[in-house]
Amino acid sequence: MALQRIHRYRDLGELATGMAGRLARRIVELQAIKDRVHIALPGGTTAHAVFEALAGLAPAVQLDPSKLELWWTSERYVPTTDLNRNSTQALAILARTIQLVSAQVHPMPSTKGTTDPSEAAWAYAKDLGEVDFDICLLGLGVDGHVASIYPGHPSMRSQAEKGMRVIGVSEAPLPPAERISVTLSTINRSDEVWLMAAGPSKAAAAARGINHDDRIPAGLVHGLSATYWFLDRAAAAELPYHHCEF
Repeated sequence: MALQRIHRYRDLGELATGMAGRLARRIVELQAIKDRVHIALPGGTTAHAVFEALAGLAPAVQLDPSKLELWWTSERYVPTTDLNRNSTQALAILARTIQLVSAQVHPMPSTKGTTDPSEAAWAYAKDLGEVDFDICLLGLGVDGHVASIYPGHPSMRSQAEKGMRVIGVSEAPLPPAERISVTLSTINRSDEVWLMAAGPSKAAAAARGINHDDRIPAGLVHGLSATYWFLDRAAAAELPYHHCEF
């Protein structure tokens, strides 16, 4: 089984700084041996905190934007002008200090130019092709969902359909009801999967995911080489903790 490691932090601020530092170093390491490094980004408040920290670190590290390809794990199926789009929020933060190459930034389609989430998913799958992510970042929902794959929902059942890399999601349990998401199989083709969670509401889902509960999407995701969990103290509350006295 691939490596699974848990990183614990005191609070969201420490988590964001620590995770961003590890991510920046890992990207630089990969860029030393690869022409392009493919990173998949999530949405969510924890991810935004990490992006803020990464943007602050970028000027001080040898991160090469020309060797960076950005993708997204999920998106709201809304107009391009909707400021709540995951890609819009992430780019508004990262582009402040990182000179991204527009042709190497791959936001998911919006309602403009596509007729429904399934068509948008087909278009994104075509763009993705056979690309596998070097690092896939994922947020964690209180119900154990990742990307826009929800437990007990058709978005999770559709994972049984072989060959699907991206799916359209309808009647999502969180607004907006229509979304686009990469599939579990696409996530699990990633070399490394990094999951993040902060706050007491995520504690139960984090424990279930780390213990590979196959009833929730978070329990089914893993990287080919490694899976890392980044949790603050509250999100790690239901995990065992061993304190050694020296």
